[in-house]
Amino acid sequence: MNQTPSVAVADGTRIAYRFDGDPSLPVLVLSNSIGTTLHMWDDEVPALSRRFRVLRYDTRGHGDSDVAPGAYSLDRLGRDVLELMDALDIQRAHFLGLSLGGFTGQWLGVHAPERIDRLILSNTAAYWGPAAPWAARIASVLQAPDMRETAELFLRNWFPADMLQANGPQVQRYRAMLLATDRHGLAGNYAAVRDGDLRRTLALIPNPTLVIAGQHDPVSTAADGERIAASVPGAKFKLLPGVHLANVEFHDDFLATVLDFLTV
Repeated sequence: MNQTPSVAVADGTRIAYRFDGDPSLPVLVLSNSIGTTLHMWDDEVPALSRRFRVLRYDTRGHGDSDVAPGAYSLDRLGRDVLELMDALDIQRAHFLGLSLGGFTGQWLGVHAPERIDRLILSNTAAYWGPAAPWAARIASVLQAPDMRETAELFLRNWFPADMLQANGPQVQRYRAMLLATDRHGLAGNYAAVRDGDLRRTLALIPNPTLVIAGQHDPVSTAADGERIAASVPGAKFKLLPGVHLANVEFHDDFLATVLDFLTV
């Protein structure tokens, strides 16, 4: 039986969450990449929870959150965060999102900046390209016999070749998360990525913002990160010499960069 606490948001979908850290500390919300769960942050939480009350959640369609039917929207993903914060009586919080989580973070900075203190956008983009390839991905994942081919495609985009070849514990952990992802949840989130475009509104973000990018990231390129940083007034930019999962490949540098920014 699932014991993960959850909150029902406006459309009835239950969003699973977890707290770590002393309740008296400032809240830091962590938002996961597509194809993962709140456990993608397991290695970062021990250090972060010494300084913050860390709130992790499973993006709808992932982990222990409900798999709502149909296409999701970026607006709905952002409102999931706000309604989760409302239910937990959190007025303001820092926010760190990676990939899809960073896309959600951009939406929050544009549409609900009064709820966010400092904003960290890691390995993400404001626009992920034309709709047609995303429609093809949605059809492919829904028609595939299982998640194995999809999982391996993700891993090739997330990790450098030497890590993949070594097939160490981190690669195995992320493969397991991908294989456990519900295809309908993945397709629903693909639709949010397909339809979202924040390029013209990023300049509205007033929050202190840090953008982290990977030099060799094929998913959200270094140029994508540079464009976000150039669009958000006063944003800081950090380039790490890695691929997509900066928190895994350059764990120590990632943590140091995040903590330096949040504890100014």
